Amino acid sequence: MNETSFDSQLLHTLTGLADTLVDDYDVVELLQTLVDACHDILGVAAAGILLADESGELELIASTSEASRLVEVMQLGAQAGPCIESFRLGVPIAVPSLDAMVDGGAFRSEALAQGFSSIHALPLRLRDQTIGTLNLMGADEGALPERVLVAARAFADMATIGILHERSLRESEMLAQQLRVALSSRVIIEQAKGVVSFTADIPIDAAFEMIRTYARSHQLPLSQVAARIVRRELRIDVDPG
Repeated sequence: MNETSFDSQLLHTLTGLADTLVDDYDVVELLQTLVDACHDILGVAAAGILLADESGELELIASTSEASRLVEVMQLGAQAGPCIESFRLGVPIAVPSLDAMVDGGAFRSEALAQGFSSIHALPLRLRDQTIGTLNLMGADEGALPERVLVAARAFADMATIGILHERSLRESEMLAQQLRVALSSRVIIEQAKGVVSFTADIPIDAAFEMIRTYARSHQLPLSQVAARIVRRELRIDVDPG
């Protein structure tokens, strides 16, 4: 992708994301769109957003794939490695070569096994408060180009803004509530994925795509569709075509 095309796509995506920040926007859908943009525009192999719960533990909220291999890598990263280090220190952490990483433990081993060779973790920060991380997995070794890092920082900032929103800046309890809503929505989405996967006899990754496609085509919040599926008020069937 040439520089002009890259800048154009980045601007278009950021503008579109900004337009979604309305009163009733779905924060999980916003974060999902962000990680997808990281993959499509920044050229990384995979991306994921981890948010801290009230006890400070990182939980996966959105990833470019719902397949178990990427989810497991991200969950391991939330326990040890660059993701948790970036969260605790509040600074970007770059590992250009996972193969050369010292004391990477289970995270390093699993990431390499799944074909990842590098990782860059960026904190989601507002002033002195870090609420999570944006994590970019690379298939090749090496540092990210400067323009990609700048764009990734913009996506991380957009994620932070989307989570906090103007109203949550006024009082810390509103921030805690927003984070609880995001984490609760993720739990419901996980349950809905399981329901659709079982009833339609398809992989988890495909189940998530069906749920997300239905939500978009009917202009409904992703978390609302997931809740209806879990309550058995909605059944999504595989298109026979």
